[in-house]
Formats: sequence, C-alpha cells, structure tokens
Amino acid sequence: MSEPYVSVARLDGIAMITVRADLADKAVVKAVKTSTGMTVPATASALMDGDSGLGWMSPDELLVVCPETERAATVDGLTANLSKSHALVVDVSDARAVFELKGAAVRDVLAKLVPTDTHTDALPQNALRRTRFGQVAGAFWFQDATTVRIVCFRSVADYMHRMLDQSTAAGSEVFAT
Repeated sequence: MSEPYVSVARLDGIAMITVRADLADKAVVKAVKTSTGMTVPATASALMDGDSGLGWMSPDELLVVCPETERAATVDGLTANLSKSHALVVDVSDARAVFELKGAAVRDVLAKLVPTDTHTDALPQNALRRTRFGQVAGAFWFQDATTVRIVCFRSVADYMHRMLDQSTAAGSEVFAT
C-alpha cells in the first residue's frame, strides 16, 4: 500500500473546554486571560500554540484547548474566575476527537471535504472554521502552513478517520499527474 500524500493522525491527550459567555464583556475577557494566560481571539479565529489555545466559535462561545494534564486545573480556574459572570464552563473533552493532517497539500485535502474556500487568502493561519466534512459537523484551524487540526464529535470519529484516510490516499491527489 502506498503512503498517503498528506499524513493523518488521531491525537490523544488534548482536552477541550467550552466556555459560553458574552465574549465582548470585559470581565469575561479578563477572567479568560487570568485562567489561560491567553487573550480571547478575534471573530472566527484561533490562537493556538501546540496543544494549547483558544478558538472563537461564536459571539458567546469559546473553545479552550489544553493538554490533558492541565484539564482539571483549567476547568477549575475558568469556573472560579467566571463565577461572577453569566457564564457556563463545560469540559467537552470526552465528547470530542482531534485529528491532525500534515503535508504540503493539506489545503487540497480540505477542499475535497468542506464547503469552504481553503486558499490562504480566504483562510489564513489562525482562522478557525466551523463547517461540515461531508455530513460530519466539525471545526478546523491551521497550526502552520502545512498542518491542520480538525475537531469532531467522538461518536463519528471512526467515520471521520476513514474519510480522511480515503481523501489523503496516494493517487487521490487533486492535481495528480
């Protein structure tokens, strides 16, 4: 069997926490900064550094990503620091799966699967996009020029993995010769 032209890996050890609050509220922004050390990102963007970061999901939803080893402390910190705000902090780690695609043609692979313009002009690094991969709801962001992280529900992770494997298989390139 030939090697894929873009690698696919399912990542473990990454925690995800949903924060629902008014992201324009200065007290919420301060609480998130105090808890995570990071600033709430701009609309439809993600500020990621390896396995840690923040993703703007909507005007009242933030995705906090951190290593599994920091999950409990991050949840506790966010809950405590947001206690005086109208906010909800939920650990969604067990309900999510994370995939990483690596390769020069990673944008071409995404273009096969999502109804989104994947060109760098339309989707630069740090852009976070909620979308569908075929019929699977998910979100993705670029870690760098050739690496993308994808998040989906764990209940469809096996299906997503097969879809990604098929889309990255040797011979399935968009511009194959």
